[in-house]
Amino acid sequence: MSRNRRPSFLEFFAGGGMARLGLGEAWSCAFANDFDPVKAATYRDNFPDAEHFHEGDVWALAPSDLPRGASLAWASSPCQDFSLAGGRAGLKGGRSSAFFGFWRLIEAMGAEAPPLVVIENVSGLLTSHGGADFTALCAALARQGYRFGALEIDAAAFLPQSRPRVFVIATRLAPPAGLQGESPFHTRAVREAQGRLPADLAQGWIWWRGAAPPRRNADLASLLEPDAAAAWHSAERTERLLALMSPLHRARLAAAEASGERRVGAVFRRMRVEKGARVQRAEVRFDGLAGCLRTPRGGSSRQTLLVVDGGQVRSRLVSPREGARLMGLPEAYRLPAPATAALHVIGDGVAVPVVRWLSAGILEPIIEARPALAAE
Repeated sequence: MSRNRRPSFLEFFAGGGMARLGLGEAWSCAFANDFDPVKAATYRDNFPDAEHFHEGDVWALAPSDLPRGASLAWASSPCQDFSLAGGRAGLKGGRSSAFFGFWRLIEAMGAEAPPLVVIENVSGLLTSHGGADFTALCAALARQGYRFGALEIDAAAFLPQSRPRVFVIATRLAPPAGLQGESPFHTRAVREAQGRLPADLAQGWIWWRGAAPPRRNADLASLLEPDAAAAWHSAERTERLLALMSPLHRARLAAAEASGERRVGAVFRRMRVEKGARVQRAEVRFDGLAGCLRTPRGGSSRQTLLVVDGGQVRSRLVSPREGARLMGLPEAYRLPAPATAALHVIGDGVAVPVVRWLSAGILEPIIEARPALAAE
């Protein structure tokens, strides 16, 4: 796509601008918004041209605030009510109602709305309220003349972090035939969500596909700071963590120790029900992946690293810079100084290489198929 004729986009719930980074130089950001002051400050710190950034609630925006002529609207609406850890209140409940704050603006723009829309959310969007929320989303898109489809993409295909997310791609443009067909990202959950759609909505469905992503060539250990630069837990704190492991996870740790190799594991503390009682457990994985980064709301929500090396087991928290690497952010990306604030920005973001893959493999080819739009 010509850099002299870049299509523009609107980024709602922009956070620290990770979707913008993923879209890259092929696109020009004409508008961005977020209500969170920490995220807004981070966005401005990383994008000096951020005069287009509107800080505040999406419900406070008016259609007149949005520039016309954009080719794409990207919306990573708040996902807490869809996550398995949340109340799953659905599109009409809690913080996820922010989606409708965004969608009312698209509706008000009418024929001037961007011909491409991407909605990113947690995988629970596909099943929330038995699939009724996803059906309602598809109906909203159809009423505005969009055809649509969904991909469930785990960032683990690109980065050493397990982070499955749903990307709904909607278009008013005719999709090139080469962008339709089977994809590994048509997971069972996507196929079942499509299968629940009423016939009239199913007619508007597009089975999006893109070229297979390149093979991931990094693991968790390769993104970590040197041991000497890390802040390690005390031996006592590490022992308390290990004491929370079930026999299964103790066995995983024992196998890592028995290997005689340096092994790096990712640990989360979770509440489990065992014999009718709620028990806190530390659960470890040694598959080269971090668990899904979360927005920290307390010590147990912070992801812990467990390093087995030379007969010693040590533990520490994932650092903000390591978290940034796990999201595909460049080393030059500026994070807030407090660790909690930095991890807040990171944990609510979208994995940059996933956006880059979607843009290069699906979004840009759609625009390139309509040369008249490339000049917008």
